[in-house]
Amino acid sequence: MDFDGVNSIWDGVYYHPHLFGGLMLTAALLGLSTSYFAGISVPHLPYMFSDFKLFQKKKYQKRRVRVYMDGCFDLMHYGHANALRQAKALGDELIVGVVSDEQIIANKGPPVLSMEERLTLVSGLKWVDEVIADAPYEITEEFMKRLFNDHKIDYIIHGDDPCLLPDGTDAYALAKSAGRYKQIKRTEGVSSTDIVGRILDSQKDSKGHEDDNVSSQHIETDTMNKLENNKKVANGQQMSHFLPTSRRIVQFSNGKGPGPNAHVVYIDGAFDLFHAGHVEILKNARKLGDFLLVGIYTDQTISEHRGSHFPLMHLHERSLSVLACRHVDEVIIGAPWEVTKDMITTFNISLVVHGTVSERNSTLNGAVDPYAVPKSMGIFRMIESPKDITTTTVAQRIVDNHEIYQKRNAKKEASEKKYYAQKTYISGD
Repeated sequence: MDFDGVNSIWDGVYYHPHLFGGLMLTAALLGLSTSYFAGISVPHLPYMFSDFKLFQKKKYQKRRVRVYMDGCFDLMHYGHANALRQAKALGDELIVGVVSDEQIIANKGPPVLSMEERLTLVSGLKWVDEVIADAPYEITEEFMKRLFNDHKIDYIIHGDDPCLLPDGTDAYALAKSAGRYKQIKRTEGVSSTDIVGRILDSQKDSKGHEDDNVSSQHIETDTMNKLENNKKVANGQQMSHFLPTSRRIVQFSNGKGPGPNAHVVYIDGAFDLFHAGHVEILKNARKLGDFLLVGIYTDQTISEHRGSHFPLMHLHERSLSVLACRHVDEVIIGAPWEVTKDMITTFNISLVVHGTVSERNSTLNGAVDPYAVPKSMGIFRMIESPKDITTTTVAQRIVDNHEIYQKRNAKKEASEKKYYAQKTYISGD
């Protein structure tokens, strides 16, 4: 029996079992009465229903709901990741549109990251199923039809913060009028505008620190950090407003540990201002084992080794960015600078890796090798960094064009203040 040719019959059987039972009974009576109806030939029941087992295996497959969310995803942070996590929860498959460089320039000003870098970051998130490059900033009628017809999108998603075009109109007006729009809650405490502000302020801090360096050499490093932080607060400079909760960490976590015989790979770092270089090195590290454990340095450790103006993102912000990466299985929040024997035993680490591209440790010359122990055990390996991007090089792009970004930030900060002034409670996670 041709299975493809009788799909509709099987569906009928599945949804109307009583009707099918009646037909079977009728057929059985006819089969037993063939001697009476001498001229009628009735197929033998076992042959007629030889594929009856298909009825039991056939299950109704609900159509998967496909949702779409777009964005610039410039200086991608845990707020972006949480938005996409919420969007994925509204459907079965998440398709993400990454706005083109040209559209960003026309609507917001020049992006910091290239399209290639932004695509790498979005594709590297654990909740993303497909990516559409060069998406328009505005959901036009033509693009909306393309989403519905070509990409089979059911709903278009955006946060509760307004997204306005240069003329002041809503970029998602058409999707709303079509009844195919759903809203998620904005993640408070971080934005690309906020991060740009932190970078610009950190450079002011760095210059000020260099000017005072001669008279401050006798002050201990941790004391200097406290003084710098107090100075930031006094001057009203950019500080993180993120309030971490255990629930948010659980939402980002895989919730699974390594198996008893798993080959655990360990890599550590600051992972400050999470960028495409981080995604690629984590991807390569994951390929070397069954479970990737990532150690994330404390804020104090980073400040001691890279200067008081680092890190740009604090420990919990950096931890969420790393946890959101699809290549990461688990993180150590506040990992030690040195990889110890006890740590290797505790986490059953099989291999410790480090990339060929990393930030220079400018403040501690001749410091102890943090990988001395795994090297002595023969479980350390240097792996090639696919990209030569670092936190410093990304930050430098903003510093080199500080006038442009200061103007852009001034506009964005005004809209941010307006948003917070009119903000009301919205349920969601």
